[in-house]
Amino acid sequence: MIHPLEEELWTRFDTILGMDEAGRGPLCGPAVVAGVVFPKGYENEIINDSKKLSEKKREALFDQIRHDALGYWIVMVDEETIDTLNIYRAVQQGMEQIAQKAKADFVLTDAMPLRTCDNFESVVKGDTKSVAIAAASILAKVTRDRYMKALDEEYPMYGLAGHKGYPTKKHLAAIEEYGVAPFYRKSFGPVARLLEEDRRLTLF
Repeated sequence: MIHPLEEELWTRFDTILGMDEAGRGPLCGPAVVAGVVFPKGYENEIINDSKKLSEKKREALFDQIRHDALGYWIVMVDEETIDTLNIYRAVQQGMEQIAQKAKADFVLTDAMPLRTCDNFESVVKGDTKSVAIAAASILAKVTRDRYMKALDEEYPMYGLAGHKGYPTKKHLAAIEEYGVAPFYRKSFGPVARLLEEDRRLTLF
């Protein structure tokens, strides 16, 4: 993997924060935002967009990234925040929180503009162009996957360990059968429709 963004930016800045998220599309569970700052000149050809790596590789890289990074941050954005702000604003807010904590010289995000940061670049497909963004995508995905597996142990009827909250046919059927649990995003289409149907039934 080539990281042209860092190579050029490191000639002008000492610390570069890369950020990404996992879990914008699922119907339940938190979205997870992560940020990573690597030492200047850091290289790791194995680090790549988390979606292109096996679960085993992501798990191994999760520990290596935390070991190699100058700093890393992980923010869990809960369902209530997502329903209140909408998923885009909730993830954006999480990234802004990390940017404020990290105080890096320059910030890279995966296609997310920041309202509270001047020195940043929003990069389309950033997790394939920046080692820090790719590393953040791995931290975010591993953290969220672990959370959903733990939730699955409490609520095995929903099959969360398999689909991780995404709207598969089996998942939608499980919600219809077992109802909307507290960890669901009530503003998301399929969940909102089920809640509305239940509300209408109670009126008769």
